[in-house]
Amino acid sequence: MNPATRPKRILIIDDAATTRSYHRKILADSGFAMDDAVDGMEALEMATQQEYDLFLVDVLMPKMDGYAFLAAMRARRSAPQPPALVITNLSASRYAGEAYRSGANFFMSKPAHPGDLLTAATLLIGD
Repeated sequence: MNPATRPKRILIIDDAATTRSYHRKILADSGFAMDDAVDGMEALEMATQQEYDLFLVDVLMPKMDGYAFLAAMRARRSAPQPPALVITNLSASRYAGEAYRSGANFFMSKPAHPGDLLTAATLLIGD
């Protein structure tokens, strides 16, 4: 399939199954292809095997948190660098700066309104 016509692929990285399911439903219903990982370690492994157009990243996860995942991805100079949307229960006023320093392109608080999540994902991915 021509890369320009393939569905845009999003990797959801969150240890909570209900959150992954909620985000998957919103984004898959809009035509995005979806994969998910339960922590940053699994996500790093998946990112070496599949090209993604967007990372949707939680912060608090076991093994490797969202900040460490983003820093590790951004340190991989030869790898494609898709945008990253951090979406977490943590307060934006306290934690957004660290998310951006780690490599996030946008920060949202949970629970995300479906329209806001879809708009942010669409804007970050582009056409």
